Amino acid sequence: MAQKEAKTSEEVKPSAEPAMVIASTAAPAPSWFTPKRLLAIFCVINLLNYVDRGAIASNGVNGSLGTCTESGVCTSGTGIQGDFNLSNFEDGVLSSAFMVGLLLASPIFASLAKSVSPFRLIGVGLSVWTFATIGCGFSFNFWSITLCRMLVGVGEASFISLAAPFIDDNAPAPQKTAWLAIFYMCIPSGYALGYVYGGLVGSHSNWRYAFWGEAILMLPFAILGFVMKPLQLKGFFHPESTKALTAVETAVSEVQGSDNLNGKDGSFSIKEDLRDSTIQKSSKLKVGTKIMNQISRFMKDMKVLLVDKVYVVNVLGYIAYNFVIGAYSYWGPKAGYNIYHMNDADLIFGGITIVCGILGTLAGGFVLDYISSTISNAFKLLSAVTLLGGACCFGAFCFKNMYAFLALFAVGELLVFATQGPVNYICLHCVKPSMRPLSMAISTVSIHLFGDVPSAPLVGVLQDSINNWRVTALILTSIFIPAAGIWFIGIFLHSVDRFNEESENQITTTERSNTTPLLKGKKTETTKSASEP
Repeated sequence: MAQKEAKTSEEVKPSAEPAMVIASTAAPAPSWFTPKRLLAIFCVINLLNYVDRGAIASNGVNGSLGTCTESGVCTSGTGIQGDFNLSNFEDGVLSSAFMVGLLLASPIFASLAKSVSPFRLIGVGLSVWTFATIGCGFSFNFWSITLCRMLVGVGEASFISLAAPFIDDNAPAPQKTAWLAIFYMCIPSGYALGYVYGGLVGSHSNWRYAFWGEAILMLPFAILGFVMKPLQLKGFFHPESTKALTAVETAVSEVQGSDNLNGKDGSFSIKEDLRDSTIQKSSKLKVGTKIMNQISRFMKDMKVLLVDKVYVVNVLGYIAYNFVIGAYSYWGPKAGYNIYHMNDADLIFGGITIVCGILGTLAGGFVLDYISSTISNAFKLLSAVTLLGGACCFGAFCFKNMYAFLALFAVGELLVFATQGPVNYICLHCVKPSMRPLSMAISTVSIHLFGDVPSAPLVGVLQDSINNWRVTALILTSIFIPAAGIWFIGIFLHSVDRFNEESENQITTTERSNTTPLLKGKKTETTKSASEP
């Protein structure tokens, strides 16, 4: 076996000396970071993102307008709405303003990931997020805080597009969907913490402190994105990474072998020549040309996504699903109050969503891993849980008894939240590695632009027309059926898991199997193991 490895090494490298040079640069001390620690860091960041969304919607931060009684007794307003005297329309705009930045910046960050270290992009995005939340705390009117909320969306865009590919890259093969589910579990739990956090801060001090507290918590993670060595994302090849240096070293050794160069002086001179020529070529490119190249590459990648039937079907089903979930989150408490006369509709619906969201999201990921994580199985799980969950929610609204409604609705929510792991697994695995950030970005843009953003006002128009919350809720819930139907079609589409597909800049499978894609913790390259006895 050792002889076979040595023979392989000789075929790749003409001499043992260059191989040892490569090994010395590719085997630094083990890193503190492990895949589980990376997952934990990304979960905390995701949690903070959704804590911010929950905090601005909480009564303590959002507040209310001042009121006056007929007798002339007036009470001052509270929170953002009270301080800036916002109308309900302006207040609604404020809560969703971050979507503008998120939708515009997500494709940009995903496209830049091909030419800039993805982990550095996350650092930039989190820095923007941190300064934007500080700005929210210092805002002085409606327009200033609205602008800051848009920038919060810009900062979040880089993380949303790139975090999931990193997690999927580093997760153990049998637990990829479970790890994604753990990551997306932070969405309902983050919202819940945000409601509590915003309420406590707003009631005990001032709503501005809530934003400043978020910024303090996020700042270490923003700095981390710049001080750590760049993470190697599957399908990408960046000059900052040690693999790029290894590639240069490999080219040097090949030139050495062909020209019979011996000694370190020749090695370093060729290396510097290669680097100098690369720098000279890159410096000659004008800014305009670079921008045009980025746009051209983005359009080509978009064409690839739009003709991929598996991806399109998956996103279409996700849009229909998110249309219902978005309207539930906005109108659910009001519908519950009007249909079942719930005194604490906010707490009841919020509690059901939090518990079922966490348990359902985790269960969906673990179940898919248990039955074998494939695109076909993911579509089967998506269609089944959405159909059954939708049926439970539909049946719940048919009951007149509030407790029967709550029991069946909780089961329905538990099932429909099981989609989070599988749907994102398909987004990541139906495209080649270099396309995964853009795949996640376009999916995020689509489900918001065509799903939860228009669903709230459209359901409001429907309710104004028929003036019956039970009927409105039943019509809305029935949209789960076409969502399940769309995902059911995906089962019969020819699907290929492209997670291990080589891209033009990706390292070889052999190299990847002998390296760890986490920071400094890279194992010795193939060349070293081959050169050793």
